Amino acid sequence: MLADFLEYDFLRHTFLTGLLIGIIAPLLGTFIVVRRLSLIADALSHVTLAGIAFGLFMDKKFALGIAPLYSGMGFSVLGSIFIEKLRDVYKAYQELAIPIILSGGVGLSVIFIALADGFNTDLFNYLFGSVSAVSETDFYSILGIAAVIMLGIGLFYKELVTLSFDEEHAVVSGIHAKRIHLLFIIMTALVIAASIRVVGVLLVSALMTLPVAASMRIARGFKQMILFSIVFGETAVIIGLIAGYYFSIPPGGTIVMVSIAILLVAIGFKRLSMPLKMRKGR
Repeated sequence: MLADFLEYDFLRHTFLTGLLIGIIAPLLGTFIVVRRLSLIADALSHVTLAGIAFGLFMDKKFALGIAPLYSGMGFSVLGSIFIEKLRDVYKAYQELAIPIILSGGVGLSVIFIALADGFNTDLFNYLFGSVSAVSETDFYSILGIAAVIMLGIGLFYKELVTLSFDEEHAVVSGIHAKRIHLLFIIMTALVIAASIRVVGVLLVSALMTLPVAASMRIARGFKQMILFSIVFGETAVIIGLIAGYYFSIPPGGTIVMVSIAILLVAIGFKRLSMPLKMRKGR
């Protein structure tokens, strides 16, 4: 079934991009879930949509040739910076930053989509993913982003883990919390922008959270949770791409449904593995 993905260049680029996304999205998603910041992915995905619509508008009206992938990436990074700034403004109510940015992203998306004369095939592919939309240039851009993300996680793994589980201890230990927070949220923005070609901007947050939710049910430690999340994410992406190609449907929806199926299996497995007395007590 993978023969076509290996034979044709455009499918090979999509498949390899999917494999990269299946690694970096759950990898970063593990830290997002542990830090109880799952809605950040939704907020930044809507800001990314605004950037994509802006790129389509500028190309249609002024023929500037701005690639929607890069305009979406720029908006996403700016949105991540604004979230951090707003978290400083509302120190007692930091969660307010997320709905503020999400609302702004939705508002800008509606405006730029209308200015770009509404929905078209390109925008639909960005919303829900496509098995044929990843160009060679896109692939190398996403490869670069994946390398940056994995390098960042590798270099600051201890700091990110400490901040995720005990921020006060991290600050007392001398960790520059604000810098790490900013780095983390920018990496999140880059992952979301990189994932839109395959998963779709409206569904990318699911790939960052659902595999993690499944792995949390069966993992026995944080590193094991990361490993299981990546395995589940890769499984969902591969099945989603194959189904998208052979059934001519956007892969994003299938990726999400496979992720939900994995989550249900993990929940069922956890429940069945519990001793009978504990199950009765629950």
